[in-house]
Amino acid sequence: MLNPDLDSVQLSVAEYTRYSRHIILPEVGLAGQKRLKAASVACIGTGGLGSPLLLYLAAAGVGRIGVLDFDVVDSSNLHRQIIHGTSWIGMPKIESARQRILEINPDCQVDLYNTQLNASNALDILAPYDVVVDGTDNFPTRYLVNDACVLLGKPNVYGSIFRFEGQATVFNYQDGPNYRDLYPEPPPPGLVPSCAEGGVLGVLCGIIGTIQATETVKIILGEGRTLSGRLLLYNALEMSFRELKLRPNPERPIIEKLIDYQAFCGLTRPEHEPMTPEITVQELQALIKADDPSFCLIDVRNPPEYEIAHIPGAVLVPLADLEAGPGIHKVRDLLGGRNLIVHCKMGVRGAKALGILEKAGIPGSNLKGGIIAWSREIDPTVPEY
Repeated sequence: MLNPDLDSVQLSVAEYTRYSRHIILPEVGLAGQKRLKAASVACIGTGGLGSPLLLYLAAAGVGRIGVLDFDVVDSSNLHRQIIHGTSWIGMPKIESARQRILEINPDCQVDLYNTQLNASNALDILAPYDVVVDGTDNFPTRYLVNDACVLLGKPNVYGSIFRFEGQATVFNYQDGPNYRDLYPEPPPPGLVPSCAEGGVLGVLCGIIGTIQATETVKIILGEGRTLSGRLLLYNALEMSFRELKLRPNPERPIIEKLIDYQAFCGLTRPEHEPMTPEITVQELQALIKADDPSFCLIDVRNPPEYEIAHIPGAVLVPLADLEAGPGIHKVRDLLGGRNLIVHCKMGVRGAKALGILEKAGIPGSNLKGGIIAWSREIDPTVPEY
């Protein structure tokens, strides 16, 4: 409802005081503040991007906010997901987010969706909201959010982050481009590491999430020039911004329905494709305890991860070295006829490393669940990260 009946929207005396610095802005005024109160925004994710986004939308006076997440607060979230706190570790993220939103704006209606967005529920969940903000970190959900917004005719405020870099834009707004104009096809599985694997600067999330909040407020107010048609790129190490122009692709496929986005992104294994050989952490523990000389354990994570925690006896050969070539020769030299076991943080990079090594004629097994499973099931003194 981006054009509400403003006569039906009333501000209390307390709200006039709370939003006085907004109201005295000519570009906002009383009418703009009423628009914010009448507006509804769906936020997909309460993580690094969703945290600052939700805080500022609530503070701005947005009247209804839908919060969708199915995760719980973990200590590894807290360096960047500032809507959550230490005392809320283990709590559903949507519940801790709700408490913070209402602490900032007790007049806000907060709708909670403790579920994973998918093709069967996305249209029903997003339909009641004026603007959708994508704070997710995976390609299947980004394509899903995009396609649902196209089908529903909703603006999609997009942001993404990785290590020290972020990007933001507005999709599907006033005949502008959508996500498929930027990424017609998803990247191959495993090509782009997640933040859990590649890391992310905490404050970067605040910058990109706040940009998303700014764009959302501008769309509601109908003021200013949005990022529609422009992809904003930010580099925190260089403290630089630059823009790329985005245009609708006249040859893009017409979105007529929601699809299986896991399959579209190549994350479901075809029936004929063989499974990656795996070994459990319990089986690895037994080999280590028996001082079995028949295996060689290779750690394919990055050096900083190895410094945080490592499994006894593991030799570090980063995935980047395997991809470049020299790591393959190192693994071959290390094996000396022994059986290969590889591990990473959670298993994804290990499977990718095995694919590279198998093409070089070096078969092996992947540690199921990686070092995180080792920490949780074998040795809790090994830090999780």
